[in-house]
Amino acid sequence: MALLTKSKYLVGLQCPRYLWALIYDKEKIPNPDVSVQFKFDEGTKVGELATKLFPDGINVPFEDFNNNLKKSKELLKKKKPLFEAGFRVGNCFSRADILVPVGDKWDIIEVKSGTKVKDINIHDMAFQKYCYESEGLKIRNCFLMHLNNEYIKKGEIDIEKLFVKDNITPEVEESMKNTKEKINYILEVINKDKYPEAVIGPQCKNPYECPLTECWDFLPENHVFHLYRGGKKSLQLFEDGIYAIGDIPKDFKLSDKQGIQKDCEVKGEIHVHKEKIKHFLKTLLYPLYYLDFETFSTAIPMFDGLKPYSPVCFQFSLHVVEKEGDKPKHYEFLYSGNNDPREDFVLALKEVLGDKGSIIVYNQSFEISRLKELGEQFPEHKNWVENTIGRIVDLLIPFRNFSYYNPIQKGSASIKKILPALTGKDYSEMEIGDGATASVKFYNMAYKNGKDVRTALLKYCGLDTLAEIMIVNSLHNLVRE
Repeated sequence: MALLTKSKYLVGLQCPRYLWALIYDKEKIPNPDVSVQFKFDEGTKVGELATKLFPDGINVPFEDFNNNLKKSKELLKKKKPLFEAGFRVGNCFSRADILVPVGDKWDIIEVKSGTKVKDINIHDMAFQKYCYESEGLKIRNCFLMHLNNEYIKKGEIDIEKLFVKDNITPEVEESMKNTKEKINYILEVINKDKYPEAVIGPQCKNPYECPLTECWDFLPENHVFHLYRGGKKSLQLFEDGIYAIGDIPKDFKLSDKQGIQKDCEVKGEIHVHKEKIKHFLKTLLYPLYYLDFETFSTAIPMFDGLKPYSPVCFQFSLHVVEKEGDKPKHYEFLYSGNNDPREDFVLALKEVLGDKGSIIVYNQSFEISRLKELGEQFPEHKNWVENTIGRIVDLLIPFRNFSYYNPIQKGSASIKKILPALTGKDYSEMEIGDGATASVKFYNMAYKNGKDVRTALLKYCGLDTLAEIMIVNSLHNLVRE
């Protein structure tokens, strides 16, 4: 029988089919992409930093499985904090991030790179406590140590303030009431000689995105889980045997936007509300500045003024159209050093972003938040930031409001869906085709001596603002027809 580790236990709680594939059909599990791997690496850094809070702690080596078990038992006698001590009970195995001695008992400290306690953390520690107590350890308390999202870096990292330690013992003990039952069920899954039945639903994306997308293959292309903000409605329709948006019954209550989505699917038509689009276009005042930012973030703040996961601006693309009919002029910035890029970023932006005309962005909350942060960090630019924010127009508005809707959007108003819907163009041929990848590629290049991806980064960010121009031009064409 395969060994049930803590990580496999958590996978099994979310999706037994995924767990079975993880053990017996690994080729179906894709390797993590660069953004997922980056998150794993950040978690490792956080875990390593947390051990510095216990200077007399001992790291239990893991050259091999049996040696870890042996060393863990031996080192318990030293009554010092232990890192990665492993224990096995039956077919269950778990290693503790940190075990801290308290008299003749031990506290479990699980270190996470998140900023709050999540349900999965409770199940995680319940499994650990079950394993340790079954091996004879007396556990006093269970703590989750996570990042403090209010911590602001000023000089050297203050590890004591960077972390928050929450006592979640009551929640863990409540969860443990059926931990043994869950373990037995998951062990049964592991013992099956064929795939467990595919069951789709909210658990496919929570707490993590399941990589087994094949479970969804039986659904039609525009299925009910693509319903705009469908939530419980989508699940109810699915459970009632209604899979296609076009098959939603007439008496099923939908919002106005969901109704537009359904009508477009049934009729095979594109929805265009010309008057609302015209009203939006009238808010655009020349010269037009089509703007897009790129950022990266790290779990442990790198520069002063940052919190855990604070976005750091490192690149922008700007296309400027002085007056109607003019050819756009392109300006771009990509930080070329290996220090803090933020001040260089804001200075470069000030040089090319004039003092009048509309600044067009897609989903303004992102750019506005970044500008406000820059204004706070660099007070000498605060007035400029406030004036700049007042000129921003959100290109998302006509699509979020369903003034335009094309069934190929599948309920989404993201620029990656709107561009092909309106123009037939997309990001598929790009070396870097999404913001998460751009973020990691830049970080690796700038701070880890990674591959030079400047050309790909400039091309990607430039396409984002070109896409905004193409979208606005397409909207103009729609209302002229």
